[in-house]
Formats: sequence, structure tokens, C-alpha cells
Amino acid sequence: MSEYRIEHDSMGEVKVPAEKLWGAQTQRSHENFPIGVGIETMPAEIIHAFGILKRAAAAANAQLKPEKMTAAKKDVITKACDEVISGSLNDHFPLVVWQTGSGTQSNMNANEVISNRANQLAGEKLTHPNDDVNMSQSSNDTFPTAMHIAAVTSLEDKVLPAVNELVSTFKRLEKENEGVVKSGRTHLQDAVPISFSQEISGWRSSLERDAELIKLSLSPLKELALGGTAVGTGLNAPKGFDVLVAEKVAELTGKDFRTAENKFHALTSKDEIVFAHGALKALAADLMKIANDVRWLASGPRDGLGEITIPENEPGSSIMPGKVNPTQCEAVTMVAVQVMGNDTAVGMAASQGNFELNVFMPVAAYNFLQSARLLAESMHSFNIHCVEGLKANREKMAHNLHNSLMLATALNPYIGYENAAKTVKKAFKDNVSLKEACVALGFLTAEKFDEVFHPEQMV
Repeated sequence: MSEYRIEHDSMGEVKVPAEKLWGAQTQRSHENFPIGVGIETMPAEIIHAFGILKRAAAAANAQLKPEKMTAAKKDVITKACDEVISGSLNDHFPLVVWQTGSGTQSNMNANEVISNRANQLAGEKLTHPNDDVNMSQSSNDTFPTAMHIAAVTSLEDKVLPAVNELVSTFKRLEKENEGVVKSGRTHLQDAVPISFSQEISGWRSSLERDAELIKLSLSPLKELALGGTAVGTGLNAPKGFDVLVAEKVAELTGKDFRTAENKFHALTSKDEIVFAHGALKALAADLMKIANDVRWLASGPRDGLGEITIPENEPGSSIMPGKVNPTQCEAVTMVAVQVMGNDTAVGMAASQGNFELNVFMPVAAYNFLQSARLLAESMHSFNIHCVEGLKANREKMAHNLHNSLMLATALNPYIGYENAAKTVKKAFKDNVSLKEACVALGFLTAEKFDEVFHPEQMV
């Protein structure tokens, strides 16, 4: 058996590895863009989406152009697409992100793989990559369609479930820590008391709001460019193809995709991706805050705040015996930084549309899907390896609470703001309690102080 086989396209013959299903155009791209090969390949989510949209297109064409998309062709194309969707043909999609900005070569990669696999299944050369698999389509409407399918799937099936998982854990921790009062903190300084359940509720509510924002971004993403073909006019697509193919995509995915009302917008503007990634950035910002709170509260074990304990998962130092670090928190915060950087890339890519097409789509898709994947996976890991085992150090919380000078705020109604401030300064300077300072300054008797001063009731 030969190591190579000969494929051809409009530019001539090309040698293709014999065992691979791709064709000439894929091979040319593979050779012409040796940038990030094997590392920054087109995301699997995009390949999966191409399988869905090509299957949907074959089904729509079979209804609208049965003389072209025959039952025999539809059957083998459908079976080949199912293999793409399952991921079993992933090894036949070698192209990198850093290719043509329209994603044309990845569209052709899908066309060639599906056509060659369909022909294998048929036992004859029954289908052609362009004429059959790409029927009624263009790279210019398939790639943005794949982007939207992949984005919606990632958000609904990965990110939102991970958010909900973390929210559920925080809800449990809220109930477990009701009535536990601790010192609040603002500006990294002591503040008036707060219950630990209230503090946790802030984390939980932030994530719930992030989920709401992500859900708001889904409806625009569910509009598909498919049917616009090369420039948005729908040239070479039969009447009604755009509506029908979107219905087929919806049936295959179980998600309410629909055709984009304006295909000229759908081809050239990536504002839906920008908006949705902005919601991911909001989630990243809240996760940064939550993870930082957790590691600050767990700092120590003796010389930090030490108000909570978190699971000890692995040794933390190659030189300091017994050291354990908040590594899950660190992973989450690094992911947050990456997502924030990705947001800049997505926004810049979306701003670069010219005339009837945006040619920065692969990099926008790559960054968007990386953000979704990293956020989903880091939240899951953070939850099971850290948050689920988070416990309050109630003794340390009580100690810090009663040692806080900001409890003097409770004295404002009785001695006034300025006298309360004098009490705080004397207590700090003389290293005495608020009660001792207040009585020494003659603002309240010891009995009256005890009557009005109840830190646990200040929440």
C-alpha cells in the first residue's frame, strides 16, 4: 500500500497521507500554515458543530433539491456526519487556528472528510466535497454558524452546569453557617460584623447573576448565518433553505436555533460572540474575587486570617516541610486572567470585519471556546477539591470579631461618631479593649456599655 495517495483540486494534484480522509485543500492548508501544529488546532467543538451543520444541510437539501441531494447521497453523508459528531474522526481534522480568517480551509476539511468517508460507506465515489457536502453553503456562512453552535453548546452544556454545581455547594454552606458572626472587611481593613452565611450568600448570588447574564447572551447566539452563502445574498441556496436548515440544526441539538434575520449582519458582525464572551468575563471577574476571598480567609495556618479551613490536597513546597497552599484558588485565578485576556482578543477580532465578511473568526472562536472550557473545568475542580470541604473556624472568627475596633460603630447612637472615633484611637494606642477605652474616656459606664454593646446583633 502506498504511503500517499493523489488528490486534486482546482490548483492541481496533491499528495495526501494514504490513511487520512482529508483531501487536497486540507493538505495545502496543512503544509502552508505550520503555525502551532498539534497544539493550537481548530477546537473540537468547532469540528463537532461542522458535523451537525453538514448533516442538517444534507437533510434540508434532500427536501428542497432532491434531484441533487438524492436519498443515497443523503444517507451516506448523514452517517459520515454522525461519525464527525461523535468525535471518532477527530484525527482527520489537523488544521490549525492560524489559517485563513474566514475558516474556509476548516470548512473544506469537513467537506473532504465527510465526502471521502461517505464514499467509503457507499463503496463507490458517490459524493463530491463541494458539490454535495457543501451544497447550498459557503465557508462564509458555515464557519460563523459553527461558531454559534459551538458557543451555545459550550455555554449551555458546560459552563452553566458548572456554575449551578458551585451555587449548590454555596447554598449548603450558607445553611451550615447560619448564626456564625465574624468581622467584615472593607479596603482590606476591619469593618462592622457580618454573618458568615451572609458573606457566602454574596458569593452565591454573584454566580447566580453571572448565570443570568450568560443566559441573556444565548438568544442572539442561536441565530444562524447558514443560508447567507458567500456575501449574505443566499446565492446558490434554494428558497427557504435558511429557515429549514436552522430547524434541522435545532432538531439535532435539541436547542432552539433559528435563522438570522439579516444574513449581511450574520456574516460580517461578531457582536453576539463579543456580548456572550463579556458575560464569561463577568463570571471570571467574580470567580477571581471569590477565589481570592477563600484563600485570604484560609491564610495561615497560624500567621494569617485563618477564619476558614480548606482541603489539603498536595504538599505545597519543595523546601518547607508541611506547607500546604490554596492551589485550587490559584488555578481559578489564573483561569480568570486568561479569560480576561481572551476577551480582549475576541473584541479585537470582532472589530476587524471588512465589507461583507469578518476574517478573524478562527481566533475569535478559539479564544471563546477556550474561555468556556477553562471556566467550566476550573469551577468543577474548585468545587470538588476546595469549596465542598470548606469549613468555618468558628473560634478564630469569634476571636477576630471581638478584637475588632470597628465594633465601636455600635456606639455611635449613644456617644456620637466623634467620641466613638476617640474611643477607637485610644483602644488602639493603649492596646486595650473598646470597653476599657470608652469607660476611661468617661463616655459610658461599664454597665451601660455592656447594655448597648452586642456584636452578634449587629448583622
